[in-house]
This record gives sequence, C-alpha cells and structure tokens, in this order.
Amino acid sequence: MKLLFDQNLSHRLTAQLAVDYPGSVHVRDFNLASADDQDVWDCARVNGFAIASKDADFEQRAMLYGHPPKVIWIRTGNCSTASIATLLKSRQGDLLAFDADPTEAILILS
Repeated sequence: MKLLFDQNLSHRLTAQLAVDYPGSVHVRDFNLASADDQDVWDCARVNGFAIASKDADFEQRAMLYGHPPKVIWIRTGNCSTASIATLLKSRQGDLLAFDADPTEAILILS
C-alpha cells in the first residue's frame, strides 16, 4: 500500500515507514505542499496512493465522491511524528485489509 502523506503530516514519515509502506511519498515530493485539496486528491487517484491526513476535508471528499483514492484519517490530535509512525506500523494489517476492501473509502485511526 502506497501512502501520500498530506502537508499536515511530517515528510519524515516517508523514510520512517519506507519498509512498511514502500513507495509512499509526501505531498511536497510532488510539489503539492501548498496545493489545494483537489490537487492532492487528483494526484493520489492518478498515481495509486491512499491519502494519509489529519484533515477532515479528505474524509468529507471520500464521503461525497467515494474512492479512489482511499483516505486514512489520522485522528490522534497533536502528537509526535514518531507516534504517528508507530500507529501506522502497528495498524499495518488493518491498512492492508482496508486497501483490499473494494467497498471501503475511509479508515479512521486514533
């Protein structure tokens, strides 16, 4: 599963999760750090990424438009990058099952 990390998540996650989520990138790798949500959505859809974000806007988009892309909504509040990396590593099985499910568009992690 390839993740596209939104600007509200650290770019350091790509290196910290390279083994667990190979091919994952940060929006800044596509020069989208300042882009609007539609551009990020389109990039993820065209390139086969699931969007990982703390932004409720992507959850709302997924409710309106379905998938692709799939959305992982991280609802941990203010926490460290290491905590988010640990969360994504510990829930890898859930993320892979979510990715394989043709009906699900949103996965909420907290």
